Amino acid sequence: MGSSSNNSTTLDDLAKLAGVSASTVSRALNDHPSISTRTKQRIWALARERDYPFRRYMPSGPIGSEGSIAIVTPRTHGRPLPLSHPFFLELLASIGEAARDRGCDFTVSHTAPANYDDLVLATTTSRANGVIFLGQSTLHEAFNQLADTEARFAVWGAQLQGQKYCSIGSDNLLGGRRATLHLARLGRKRIVFLGETDPEALQRRAGYLEALKESGLEVDNALIIPVDFELESAEAAVGALVRRRTPFDGVFASSDLIALGAIRALRRAGMSVPEDVSVVGYDDMLLSRLSTPALSTIKQDTYKAGRLLVARVLDAAGDHRPERLSTDLIVRESCGG
Repeated sequence: MGSSSNNSTTLDDLAKLAGVSASTVSRALNDHPSISTRTKQRIWALARERDYPFRRYMPSGPIGSEGSIAIVTPRTHGRPLPLSHPFFLELLASIGEAARDRGCDFTVSHTAPANYDDLVLATTTSRANGVIFLGQSTLHEAFNQLADTEARFAVWGAQLQGQKYCSIGSDNLLGGRRATLHLARLGRKRIVFLGETDPEALQRRAGYLEALKESGLEVDNALIIPVDFELESAEAAVGALVRRRTPFDGVFASSDLIALGAIRALRRAGMSVPEDVSVVGYDDMLLSRLSTPALSTIKQDTYKAGRLLVARVLDAAGDHRPERLSTDLIVRESCGG
């Protein structure tokens, strides 16, 4: 029998066709746990055949899932965080694996919040069990405000003063300090810092400044360069340094992608890494292990991060304690020691 185009099909009609009560049909369409998966599948098939307007009843994920999580990326510098960034792809994969292990679906939302009202919409207008925000951008105070509501959420990002919400991230201050101290111990005296102005990068820069002071090295503001969260921005910044003949012999980049952009610019200028300039990144994404030379970096444990973020959203309602991941220096070829 072919599909019907009867748009006047009612809930009672579906109930008669399925041989169950209207309330059973309603609960099945809403993925209620009291209805068996087999019954749900039969009723959904009938609803499709009869063109019943069931989409308003659709659950947040496929029938049988234990729940769902929405992934939301706040705006930074007026635009959404680029999901194509290799580090965030690795973090997304870890979140997905953790969600799958819990029998839970996850979706990447099209929304890109820029203020408190946007955060409220992101946490109240979907059927997801909770929301994971990738990054804080300039929304720290708005997240603090959101923590006073019933919203269930966790943030990948920095731990900041006066924080009321749960964030998961690495110890950025310690990571920046370790990377810079390593360069100083190699004898590098003119160390460039390349980074954005997001909270995580600012903490890494603070660690860089601490390490310079600890090593007795002069702070030169000409070597502290803000760059965007992309390879091309770092490449342009380092290229400009070389053209200005600014002397430097080390680079600490606040992400691996920025470090790889710096290496590309140095090569283009005829300089050798690590012989002329030692380079250390931050993230330990897969690309850093495969680059030539292989990139020394501060490791962020995305596997553990994904599990912590998912657990905080699904299990720890009301637990707003931030959690720091360990920061390990991974020494490879790009720093020469």
